[in-house]
Amino acid sequence: MKNVFGIAPAFLLSVVISSSCASAQNLNSNHMDHRGTATSEPVSEIRDWAKQRLAKSPRHQEWVKIKYKPAGGNAEREVSAFVVYPEVKRKATSVLVIHEIFGMSDWVQSLTDQLAEAGYVAIAPDLLSGMGPNGGGTSEIRATDSNAVGKAIRDLPPDQITADLNTVADYVSKLPAANGKIAATGYCWGGTQSFRYATNNPMVKAAFVFYGSAPESKDDLARIKAPVYGFYAGNDARINATLPKTIEMMKEMGKKYDPVTYEGAGHGFMRAGDAPEPKAPEVKGDKEADEKAVVDYQKAVTTYKANKKARDEAWVRWKAVLEKL
Repeated sequence: MKNVFGIAPAFLLSVVISSSCASAQNLNSNHMDHRGTATSEPVSEIRDWAKQRLAKSPRHQEWVKIKYKPAGGNAEREVSAFVVYPEVKRKATSVLVIHEIFGMSDWVQSLTDQLAEAGYVAIAPDLLSGMGPNGGGTSEIRATDSNAVGKAIRDLPPDQITADLNTVADYVSKLPAANGKIAATGYCWGGTQSFRYATNNPMVKAAFVFYGSAPESKDDLARIKAPVYGFYAGNDARINATLPKTIEMMKEMGKKYDPVTYEGAGHGFMRAGDAPEPKAPEVKGDKEADEKAVVDYQKAVTTYKANKKARDEAWVRWKAVLEKL
């Protein structure tokens, strides 16, 4: 391992709450790469472990629908968000969770629950809310085409993303259980958005960027008021190639930027390292096929252990910073 709210006007109109303890809305995840292409990993294996963990949580979970009128617009917009409350005596800091390019998923909900387990009011908005058939979100879009979610994410207007995040941040910071402080975190596409959001909301106390890139404009970076903490994978050249420039610009702007690279891990290690360890293959009686299965299994275990190590170390670092906010 190496070493808001001054926001554009948006008027909150109403909130509809759907509550569930130890259970959550069934939003199935589909595993895609950054091109929006489905990978070979079975969907059921990806979603079930996160869903099962979420179902066992004793913490209070609820879905809220937050309506607001975007600045300069006439039509209302409604954003669905998943909220989990910590089991603590005092009011807690809030953490805004920005999902991956996969959209809202069981894993994102599970991570949100894990943040609540650590003592924070955590909220994860579905930024595809209202963008699907019949006004639906991620799950409705995914039902139309396995590649549709990634495409829909890329088509989201930046101003809408900011307005959605501002509205959700305003909502969660004013909850009776919250202390008014808010941090932002994101993963993959969401990591890039969490860095970008720090440029748009001066009230964010910290931004936690997991394997995402930074805005390229110095003018944007100059607006950042909060420290930015980066969590990067050693085997992620696409993102890591951007880090020297980001480090240089943040230093030039006088901004606190603390990037850490977790060697041996791959892009998406927070999700990959959270999954169950790969299972050993069953012997089929075909010598060549069995030997190949063993080799593939050993590679999968090595990769898994590297990702899990990175995830575990990242959590320790993350919690340590959160405790000081």
